[in-house]
Amino acid sequence: MSQKIAFITGGNRGLGFQTALQLKDGDFKVVIGSRDLAQGEQAVEKLRAAGVDADVLQFDITKPSDAQAAYDYFDSRFGRLDVLVNNAGIAAGTFPGTGPEHSATQVPSDLLHKVFETNFFAQVALTNTLLPLIRKSPAGRIVNLSSILGSLTLHAQPGSPIYDAKSFAYDASKSALNAYTIHLAYELRDTAIKVNSAHPGWVKTDMGGPQATMELSEGGKTSAALATLPADGPTGGFFHLGQPLPW
Repeated sequence: MSQKIAFITGGNRGLGFQTALQLKDGDFKVVIGSRDLAQGEQAVEKLRAAGVDADVLQFDITKPSDAQAAYDYFDSRFGRLDVLVNNAGIAAGTFPGTGPEHSATQVPSDLLHKVFETNFFAQVALTNTLLPLIRKSPAGRIVNLSSILGSLTLHAQPGSPIYDAKSFAYDASKSALNAYTIHLAYELRDTAIKVNSAHPGWVKTDMGGPQATMELSEGGKTSAALATLPADGPTGGFFHLGQPLPW
């Protein structure tokens, strides 16, 4: 099968949907994961109308049984997975915030656990579940949707664009996801699989809000680029529109 198989979690709207649109010219079968199957089916109709070879899988990143169901789906239909875009995630509050909305000393414990479960623990579990199928790809690609707000370097640097935009639960979960990118890329360094973190930009999504500086149509460009890297492309990096970001 020459067609590449891609799975985009949370692909029924926002950045995930835009990433799927960006893959329409790359000979991809794109499967979007959607918690709400009806919403996912509506998204697939729009993707197909735009020229994307798309299907939908009912999928909740926080349900371990759904991760196994995803493995069974791709294994039985295609026998492999070429691209995994870990797009699903939550912000848990007004985003991105202009101050210590969830400061390190005041963040509710249950909120911290909830954000980490969705943005980190579930991402790791899903990736590890699907990794045997990605290993069967001649050129596997794993894209972890991070954020510039996960950059420890920029958070610690007075005067940086995010120095005063601190929301501890979200930021820390993305820093942890970046650490997973580095460790997984190292583990897979002798394979054809490439693992990278993507900062999509501050995009006008439900999460980003209307005050964001990038249009929704631009939001999937970084993820799609990392999903389609050539054999000599980077691995273990953190990027926005082709430019490296500091960890």
